[in-house]
Amino acid sequence: MSLDVHGRTLLVHHWDADGICSARLLLEELHDVSAENRTPRIGNYFLTEEEIVDFSGYDTIIIADMALPVEDVLRLAEGSEIIIFDHHIQPHIESVNQHNPIAMGAKPDDYPSASWVVSEFLGREIDLYTLLGMVGDREHRIKENERFWPIISEFCLENGMVFDDMLRMVELLDSNYKTGDKRAVEMAPKLLESDGPSDILENKEWNRNVELLEEEMERLMNLPPEDISGVTVKKISTQYNIISTLTRKIAWESSRSVIVVNVGFFEDSDQLYVRSPDRDMRALIERAVGLGFKAGGKKDVMGAIVPKEETEGLLKEVSEYLR
Repeated sequence: MSLDVHGRTLLVHHWDADGICSARLLLEELHDVSAENRTPRIGNYFLTEEEIVDFSGYDTIIIADMALPVEDVLRLAEGSEIIIFDHHIQPHIESVNQHNPIAMGAKPDDYPSASWVVSEFLGREIDLYTLLGMVGDREHRIKENERFWPIISEFCLENGMVFDDMLRMVELLDSNYKTGDKRAVEMAPKLLESDGPSDILENKEWNRNVELLEEEMERLMNLPPEDISGVTVKKISTQYNIISTLTRKIAWESSRSVIVVNVGFFEDSDQLYVRSPDRDMRALIERAVGLGFKAGGKKDVMGAIVPKEETEGLLKEVSEYLR
């Protein structure tokens, strides 16, 4: 299926590997339109008032891998045609052109990335960026997916790669948002010109980023965690946006539910990130949103931005939910 857009077109995408790969696929489809691409302020799961005003000047807005609050989407829809490609937990929004199978009740394992949603919609053949998006979101856990792991394995074999090469590419793409470089995130989809891995693996700037991030991750992993009724809780302070990576690493090494709170990224708010191997996060996400927090995620993960004075209250409620 082709992507039918009109007028000035803006692509708003998430800042991680899946968002970048989804943007790359969409920009290739939109090559005759000269669409612009932007990412929201890194770390926000919503649009600022300034961003809403800025984005509202476009005739068509495509939102990829970014489960923005419904109220943000509806405000943009007042003056623009909205097209959504996503796989996060998100309400069905009837007034926009929404391609999110999860919002329609599909199983998360059938749509492990926004890049797959985009690729399926466009009828693309399997390529590096379609698969790299799902490796970015699932990493080693994609091996548990009976449908997609054989596809990834075969692709690696046919293209002279191993799975670790794909993990390295994800790490390099993600280094842009983790170091807080919004401009680099927005440039990344345009730098992926070929279907081979060299555009990513040989990027010197991204490799330098990874070295810095590895040092910070080692420091944070060595900080002692708390144990709250069988739930691992770690409080950190870092300027890097690595809370999701840290939470994932702790969760996989411990096979326990994990909560990480970063008090050092925003001046007036904290980042709170949750992973669980056995608790469904969807009810928790709805609860956090109902409390007025900016929150989102998937079945096994929740991320939220919480005013500093309310962090302890939410932390207590989340830990009780996970017990």
